[in-house]
Amino acid sequence: MTGALRGRRPTAAPATAGEVFALIRQGAVATRTEIGRATGLSRTAVAARVDRLLAEGLVSEVQGGAVTGGRPAARLAFHAGGGTVLAASVGVSRTSLAVCDLTGAVLAQDSLRIRARSGPEPVMRAVADRLGGLLAEAGADRAGVRGIGLSIPGTVDSTAGCSIGVPVLPGWAEVKLPPLLHEHFAVPVRVDNDVNVMAIAEQHAHPGIDDLLVLKVSTGIGAAVVSGGVLQRGARGSAGEIGHTQVANGPGMPCHCGNVDCIEILASGSALIRDLVVRGRAVDTVSDVVDLVRAGDAEAVTLVREAGRRIGEVLAAAVNLLNPAVITVGGDLVGAYEPLVAGIRESVFKRAVATATQSLRVEPGALVGRSGVTGCAILVLDRVLSPGAVDEILAARDLVL
Repeated sequence: MTGALRGRRPTAAPATAGEVFALIRQGAVATRTEIGRATGLSRTAVAARVDRLLAEGLVSEVQGGAVTGGRPAARLAFHAGGGTVLAASVGVSRTSLAVCDLTGAVLAQDSLRIRARSGPEPVMRAVADRLGGLLAEAGADRAGVRGIGLSIPGTVDSTAGCSIGVPVLPGWAEVKLPPLLHEHFAVPVRVDNDVNVMAIAEQHAHPGIDDLLVLKVSTGIGAAVVSGGVLQRGARGSAGEIGHTQVANGPGMPCHCGNVDCIEILASGSALIRDLVVRGRAVDTVSDVVDLVRAGDAEAVTLVREAGRRIGEVLAAAVNLLNPAVITVGGDLVGAYEPLVAGIRESVFKRAVATATQSLRVEPGALVGRSGVTGCAILVLDRVLSPGAVDEILAARDLVL
């Protein structure tokens, strides 16, 4: 952004307030003088733009000491408290919710035990109701909400804001989700795949890592790919759908997708629950599986490690193809991290080529427990705080006035 503004031709349109805000948010400028130098705007034009940003609450200004003496220069900074965004990471059996400031920091967080099979309308209604409660708990005003980031499992049409059709979400296909939330919050809503938003959060938590593979093992199994510093969604939004990769030498177990021996039907949290129930364990959720592992239940530990091996077989091919620097593991089953990742490592380092694994790191996600909501927050912040969006907000304010 800075370079683009400094390279403006004299005939180019003057920098907008949104572009000035982007410079301040990035930390590229901190005074009105620096804004003028970076953009070529006059003092009057800089003052007009800064004043609008101050009035909108996106920027704060404090008196700072002058570097070389003389009158102290007022310093400008991005105002993280100038509003909030809401985050909802919908899972098959559990949904994580949060209220975040304008940097994506979580101010209040909760989860709902609600099954996605209930359908989009009741789930979105419950999500909106609990987000309203979280706002009150955070001491935040509903009028200050600037957007909502929402994630759901499976393939997502992020433009339309709907599921393309996922077997674990019957009744969700082609249902546009933003309007269901607009009934409660009249703000922009962005929708993406659940593991994609985890990858967005993990990418922010791993500065300097441009090639990242994010694995989620929960009720289901999914992955997301960051390659060359860019989240890869694929031609139809299906990049990372490893859960429905068939494994060799499986027992012939039918998967809800219509195939047999998919990794999700054999090694997911749901699969572990099924297998442990058959063995006489009283488990109903992935958390119950994790509790058994932590209690040292030998059979649960063995099954989780075997699940890790099967997942690692699929990941090995992805490692050969993508050559990531880091694989992060998240999702509800990460609570059983040691046996799960021991199995994953065993298969990946056995099956992938040595050049791809020589410096490969396999580690728990940096934001375990918060990667979903943090990624949702970043997803919507990238939209509502973009230069164009800020200019639209300010223009709307002008029309109101």
